[in-house]
Amino acid sequence: MKTLKFKLYQHKRNKYLKRSINAAGVIYNYCIALHKRYYRMWGKHLNCAKLQSHIAKLRKRKEFWQSVGSQAVQDICQRIEKAYQLFFKHNKKGVRPPGFKKVKKYKSFTLKLAGYKFLGGSRVKIGNRVYQFWKSREIEGKVKTLTIKRTPLGELFMVVVVDDAIDPQIKFTTSKIAGFDFGLKVFLTCSDGSKIESPQFFKQSLNAIKRACSNHSKKLKGSSNRERARKNLARTHEDIANRRTDWFWKLAHDLTNRFDVLCFETLNLKGMKRLWGRKVSDLALSNFLNILEWVSRKKGKQVVYIDQWYPSSKTCSCCSYALKNLDLSVREWRCPGCQSVNGRDENAAKNIQTVGASMVGLGEVRRSETAIAI
Repeated sequence: MKTLKFKLYQHKRNKYLKRSINAAGVIYNYCIALHKRYYRMWGKHLNCAKLQSHIAKLRKRKEFWQSVGSQAVQDICQRIEKAYQLFFKHNKKGVRPPGFKKVKKYKSFTLKLAGYKFLGGSRVKIGNRVYQFWKSREIEGKVKTLTIKRTPLGELFMVVVVDDAIDPQIKFTTSKIAGFDFGLKVFLTCSDGSKIESPQFFKQSLNAIKRACSNHSKKLKGSSNRERARKNLARTHEDIANRRTDWFWKLAHDLTNRFDVLCFETLNLKGMKRLWGRKVSDLALSNFLNILEWVSRKKGKQVVYIDQWYPSSKTCSCCSYALKNLDLSVREWRCPGCQSVNGRDENAAKNIQTVGASMVGLGEVRRSETAIAI
């Protein structure tokens, strides 16, 4: 599957799409309320099919709900069902059940098989109205779903999921394998000795965010000044996200041009966020890996993930001697076996490269399902 994102042109008819998103938010909150009430009365989970049937009957009597397509309503029920299934499966791990959302903050609705039609050029028909979008690329393949998303600034985007026509066969061009170690001070340390520093976009714009937050908190609630300040704050965060994403795409293309196989260590990023918080979120390794996987697949390259528990930092890359303990503050250590001095990150990157190369040879390139890689 391939996901394409297009921006809708600003037009007064876009208010109907925003109205549909608001209606989807109302239906979502109503479904959550039904789930809670059903559990209080019967002590059981409400079946998705029963919920869809009940909402379909109510939708015939509520004109506002009819602004959302029937398939979008079914998708809302299915998403709530998936969220509850995850809660039942992982509730002991701290996963919470889905809750209510503010309608004005509700983001999207999804159409699957019907309710939309692509016309010639850059036009799409959603419901009974035609909208124009910025066609930055051709839509190739069969369209699976179409999602209308609303940003905090009120802009509308169209997200289209199509069949992926990329050839999955691996095509080697450089015959080079590299291992990469993720760090807080250095974003990525490569096994060839090079280091990639992160610009830390959030840290760079921290003063601007503080000023925007301060201006927003000083404005009277419900006033137009407060709404203007809220949009200014949202625009600042959006600018940070856009600059980070642009840097990730450029870095992914650079690495895939230099190497054929890229090896990474599977990391528990949620645990790292609990320890180091904002810094791990600012580095956004999971977003980068998603982009890297997409670029690698498009170019015929390969991304390999080694086991989370492999002691890459504590194992000597020269003689494979493994230390029992290695404090995080120790950045260099001397191997008792071969007396070589190992830099913590450089040594880990070389070990990741070695293990990843052996996995490519054995064909074991899938990441572990139990570990969190991105």
